[in-house]
Amino acid sequence: MTEREKMLAGMLYDPSDAELSGLLLKARKLARRYNQIDEDEAEKRAAVLRELLPNSPNVPFLQAPVYFDYGCNTYFGRFCSANFHFTCLDVCPVHIGDNVMIGPNVTLVTPMHPLVPDERNVRRREDGSCYNLEYAKPITIENDCWIASNVVVCGGVTIGEGSVIGAGSVVTRNIPAHSLAAGNPCRVIRRITDADRMTSRA
Repeated sequence: MTEREKMLAGMLYDPSDAELSGLLLKARKLARRYNQIDEDEAEKRAAVLRELLPNSPNVPFLQAPVYFDYGCNTYFGRFCSANFHFTCLDVCPVHIGDNVMIGPNVTLVTPMHPLVPDERNVRRREDGSCYNLEYAKPITIENDCWIASNVVVCGGVTIGEGSVIGAGSVVTRNIPAHSLAAGNPCRVIRRITDADRMTSRA
């Protein structure tokens, strides 16, 4: 298996691999370019996002600055948006459904490091260069979710459809659909129901 295949499969892999290093550099350059484009240049912004997020047929609205590890491992649904300082470390796939709202300073973190020190410590190759091993777990945010400001979503988590994650939460485990959840670690507070409606149904 290639290091990229290992990475996407959630296995230990070498992030300094040449293919991965090239993809990472490309994504970082594209994100920097996007962050420098003014908001009134919508076509330029969209063109950069299409290159940065080649596997997302729907271009999201992302308020610069944004940061991605690879971009190509992130999949946005329709009508998604993220406020300032959206960080997506998409080492494993990140699936974001339709109508997902993401507040400022939200971080999605798929990379993981082994718990045992000698498995995560820096190693040296025969040529003297250094590397370490890491792995990753995917993240899924289903349709119609709102992720409020300063939330961290950890690898291996699925946030169920229609859920709201309160500001400042650290999401370390799955959140059921239609839940209001918050805290560190994030816990379900209650179910979201029609009683939460602010307007009457048409």
